[in-house]
Amino acid sequence: MNGSFAMTDQPTIILVPGLRNSGPGHWQTLWEERRGDCIRAQLGDWDQPHRNAWVSNLGLAIRQSVQLSGQPVVLAAHSLGCHTVAWWAQLEPEAAALVRGALLVAPPEVDFFPLDDRLSSFAPTVSQPLPFPAFLVGSRNDPYMGLHAAHQLARRWGARFVDLGLRGHINADSKLGDWPLGQALLDELRGADQAEASPAERQGLGNAHH
Repeated sequence: MNGSFAMTDQPTIILVPGLRNSGPGHWQTLWEERRGDCIRAQLGDWDQPHRNAWVSNLGLAIRQSVQLSGQPVVLAAHSLGCHTVAWWAQLEPEAAALVRGALLVAPPEVDFFPLDDRLSSFAPTVSQPLPFPAFLVGSRNDPYMGLHAAHQLARRWGARFVDLGLRGHINADSKLGDWPLGQALLDELRGADQAEASPAERQGLGNAHH
């Protein structure tokens, strides 16, 4: 990391990709290349995801970062990585202390006829609120999850919902470049404006649109 982001008073951004990882042109890859505060969690087999392995490896990446910096992390997840974050948060009692916030982008349907059968191993979808502030970003023409379902998932997770319009699966094909709006949401989470809000209080933010 470059010097401007190596200060211990700044959280590390942990990128949490989905199925097949995030390749060239994906906003996660561009953030990793262009920002000085991002590391990519190595979850395991990117082509044959195993929920327990992905969740365990994410927890390891988070704990290593916190131990190194002394600061909580911010998570930036895409697609199946969003469900990885939600499962880890449910299973890890210290999640709220380790994570300042999460940006959850284009989570796929995993419960009912998922577009890719490999996604079903992450079912059932976590239904309880996340123990830290979060944005959930959805697209009106995401083939992996409809906008209404994404909005409902944001409510279940206690996340503020962001409607990105017609952006497909919000990946490299969406031509977002380094996605300035996503970085603005990320920076809001880094500021931890709601770090002291309880999960119940954050539930009321689920209807917010940007």
